[in-house]
Amino acid sequence: MLFHGKNIKVFTGNANPKLAQGIANIVGVPLGNSKVQTFSDGEIGVAINETVRGSDVFVVQSTSYPVNEHLMELLILIDAFKRASAGRITAVIPYFGYARQDRKAKARDPISAKLVADLIVTSGADRVLTMDLHAAQIQGFFNIPVDHLLGVPILTPYYAEKFADDLENLVVVSPDLGSVTRARNFADRLNVPLAIIDKRRPKANVAEVMNVIGEINNKKIILIDDMIDTAGTFCQGALALKERGAKEVYACATHAVLSGPAYERIQNAPIDELVMLDTIVIPPEKKIDKIKVLSVAPVFAEAVERIYEDLSVSTLFV
Repeated sequence: MLFHGKNIKVFTGNANPKLAQGIANIVGVPLGNSKVQTFSDGEIGVAINETVRGSDVFVVQSTSYPVNEHLMELLILIDAFKRASAGRITAVIPYFGYARQDRKAKARDPISAKLVADLIVTSGADRVLTMDLHAAQIQGFFNIPVDHLLGVPILTPYYAEKFADDLENLVVVSPDLGSVTRARNFADRLNVPLAIIDKRRPKANVAEVMNVIGEINNKKIILIDDMIDTAGTFCQGALALKERGAKEVYACATHAVLSGPAYERIQNAPIDELVMLDTIVIPPEKKIDKIKVLSVAPVFAEAVERIYEDLSVSTLFV
């Protein structure tokens, strides 16, 4: 049985080719020669223009907007590599879409994250490499190995350097109860206190701040979450923190979903700087001055090399 291919090949769909190129450059291989196009009726066509027989293939594709199109690209690419006799296929999914639909919140709800996991496995993927799943239990939805990287180890060094002379006035804030574990990990790495915003959601994409648990008066705040979608949570949280005496508010997240009114809200919010990772492409025409982007390419490249060499990837999780 062949456990890994004889050489590494990195391919990409249309979701994030710049990140895929960055990963390939660090690994030291050329980006694979393939083409993904959309026909006039909306169907997706894939052409693999080099041999992959026996190779260890890594397909880099975030399932970000347009989610369904990028998901189909990923599935068709995996199927093409499987039929071309690739030795092993790893789906590198920096941002895993549909992750928020991970349970039945009410009667007759679908569990779309499980459905997507089944589609990826059925298409022929041998393993998955991803980052900051919205719900960690989604790893169990797959019947293949899942390597789950974290964004916190990339974000904390940036803030450790930025606030090196002022850590005693820094407080990390979780925007809701669901993000406390991530925020606590972040705060522990910086060795600073943790505060929590208590909020309620009357409906989807709407949040109301009820209270702030912790000391934030005259402090510099770092709000952290796994993703920013419409930015309502972050912007309302930032406003509530400022109203309760916070001196400065900074924010960071792994996935820049940034849909709908997100950019306008961020621009008008009392947030001094927003740091995002490049798991999702931010269109140049939409990028605003207060948004700073850090690359995940080095971490994913190291994970790719470790997977190929059958070494432990768990050291990258902590």
